[in-house]
Amino acid sequence: MSIKETLSVPLGSTSGPRLSRVVLAHGGGGQLTDALLREAVLPRLGNPMLNELLDAGFAADGQYAITIDGYVVQPLFFPGGDIGRLAISGTVNDLAVCGCRPVGIAMALILAEGLERRTLDRVMESVSITAKEADVSVITGDTKVVGRGHADGMYLTTAGIGIRRQGTRLNAGDIASGDVLLINGPIGEHGLAVMLAREMPEVDSVLQSDAAPLNGLIDTLLNAVPSVLFMRDATRSGLAGVAADLAAKTQRQIILDEEHIPVRTEALHAAEMLGLDPLDIANEGKVVVVVRKGDVHAALKAMRSHPLGRDACEIGRVGEARDGLCVLNTAIGGRRIVQKPYGEQLPRIC
Repeated sequence: MSIKETLSVPLGSTSGPRLSRVVLAHGGGGQLTDALLREAVLPRLGNPMLNELLDAGFAADGQYAITIDGYVVQPLFFPGGDIGRLAISGTVNDLAVCGCRPVGIAMALILAEGLERRTLDRVMESVSITAKEADVSVITGDTKVVGRGHADGMYLTTAGIGIRRQGTRLNAGDIASGDVLLINGPIGEHGLAVMLAREMPEVDSVLQSDAAPLNGLIDTLLNAVPSVLFMRDATRSGLAGVAADLAAKTQRQIILDEEHIPVRTEALHAAEMLGLDPLDIANEGKVVVVVRKGDVHAALKAMRSHPLGRDACEIGRVGEARDGLCVLNTAIGGRRIVQKPYGEQLPRIC
């Protein structure tokens, strides 16, 4: 019997009655998010570009890409970052993993009446610093103010425009057996840092968010290895979401090796305390990369030459089976199926 036949619930299933109202878990980037898009959005707005559900969409000429994201994180400030750094980094990264150089960002501020000016000033300073780090400018925007007590003080929406790099071809359809999965460093720290700051502020932890613009790292990688096959930042639904999506999209088996997946001891302890799997936890400065086996050495060398890729490593491979499953080889010698999280274990972390 195959691994797939042993599962009692179909992979990707959102079994059960269709929910009549939106719930918080619909925003988690997992199976419920997929169901919401499939049931409410794509039937009305679907087109060949949108149906791909990429991090960014390309204009008709294929040279320009656009992405957009809303940021509703609570608290606004957390160890290692804040809503402003998150917004710029997330938008830049969504363009970069599609093989594009960010050239401009639009930002909409939704502010609640009564928000302290020093809070707004602090966030705008963080936006400025992060934009300079990413070598991109905020070129237009909008400001709205809502009633006291709404918007949790502040929400941000950012849209970005990027230009496709010449010679870059990122296509999951080109992935084949034997290709290798890489990641630029330890996972799970953003989601855990935000959750501890919000739910357990009394806990003294060294964990910090990894929120950072990755376009410099990705430029370094693509300059060294233009033949990179696939990239995706492991944000909502974490590494598990990226790997499970990749398996489903390619209908190839993706094999992850648990002992090779980097997780800091502090993150493991925090995840255990919260009853969470580090694979499912969001990151805001981690990119999963797929390359040919012959390109692994050059790719890791390039990634490790950049400050955001010093801990880059190989975490898995593409298997022979054509079953669309993601399989984890565990540290104790077993195997388990990795599925995209159903809902949102850690709400409001981005």
